Amino acid sequence: MGILYLVATPIGNLEDISARALRVLREENLIAAEDTRKTRKLLSHFDIHVPLTSYFEHNKRSKLEHVMAALEQGDVALVSDAGTPALNDPGYELVRVALQAGYTVSPIPGACAPVAALVASGLPTDAFLYLGYLPRQPGERLRALQKVAQLPYTLIFLETPHRLLESIIDLEAVLGNRQMAVARELTKLFEEITRGSISEMRNYYEDRPLQGEFTLVVAGCPPSQEHWTEGKLRAALQEAALQNELPSRAAGRIATESGWPRRKVYSLYAELRSGDILPDARDRKHKQT
Repeated sequence: MGILYLVATPIGNLEDISARALRVLREENLIAAEDTRKTRKLLSHFDIHVPLTSYFEHNKRSKLEHVMAALEQGDVALVSDAGTPALNDPGYELVRVALQAGYTVSPIPGACAPVAALVASGLPTDAFLYLGYLPRQPGERLRALQKVAQLPYTLIFLETPHRLLESIIDLEAVLGNRQMAVARELTKLFEEITRGSISEMRNYYEDRPLQGEFTLVVAGCPPSQEHWTEGKLRAALQEAALQNELPSRAAGRIATESGWPRRKVYSLYAELRSGDILPDARDRKHKQT
């Protein structure tokens, strides 16, 4: 019986591939690749000539039988476009079926963008939560962030250029103004890692052309030094309204500072406003003019 190797490939710099990964790729009977064109360029660069088959999101079910048949004849390597296969890439189903059939599954470690961004972020690395890509739809994205808002772990996300700014704005609204790092084009020629508060990252990327692949690393929820009284919480909400701060952003920030659940803070804000206890920002603006 063959062995299914999960081979990590470079995420940018070709020098990041390991000697073991190159040896394993040269010895395989078949390489299952997320994008055969990209993998063929990599193999050509290292003078590796092994049969390729495609294995990507939209054909992974139909190709499963073909890959399993190849495993009966010998070793097979699974690779993704870049980085570690089966991590935000097709592979989980293949690994599960191979294990159920009694095959050995062996990882060949190497480049991994989430881990690279984490260790360079300057944020705690002892406990972290990797959540892949944030949801595309704003409502779903906010709900996903609310689920992890109170967790103490460093949070890691992937994001695309055209949604980066929207996601940073939502991070600030739900999590408050925590520290974060934004890693772009890791290991590539134009690698950039920016660090600071979420609001600083929002300002930094507001007017910049956005290109490349982004990994976001965000500080976990800090332990509350003091659980605010309801009176102090109400005073903070009133001040937020006077400053014209958006309700969702105010709720996220104050929840982080106060130790109160964000949902409760937002609910109290709505309750105070509906009771005309908080000044409406539009009325304040009218009075100023």
